Amino acid sequence: QLQLVESGGGLVQPGGSLRLSCATSGFTLDDYAIGWFRQVPGKEREGVSCSSSSNGRLYYADSVKGRFIISRDNAKSTVYLQMNSLKSEDTAVYYCAARPVFCSLRASTFGSWGQGTQVTVSS
Repeated sequence: QLQLVESGGGLVQPGGSLRLSCATSGFTLDDYAIGWFRQVPGKEREGVSCSSSSNGRLYYADSVKGRFIISRDNAKSTVYLQMNSLKSEDTAVYYCAARPVFCSLRASTFGSWGQGTQVTVSS
């Protein structure tokens, strides 16, 4: 049973930073790619970033390149999303998700999901 639990969301002012955590269990994190996604009401779930287990490559949506950084600590079974220079349009529920080995930014390719954590960017 693959389990993922997000934390670290909250309210932050534009230009501020947050660090999200994705705690995993029930599988060996080394063997899985972990993606971060976000969703606002009425819109499709959007791929934000992904960390591959196969070759260590990292992927980012154009909208967050240069601002967000994905990282993992396999020993702690945790993946992080450092979010900097936050904008109001980053406001969303953020989810982490797992799939075997290879990265994707398409939500439909991920089978295991966390419950989400709310990020609100507002002054």
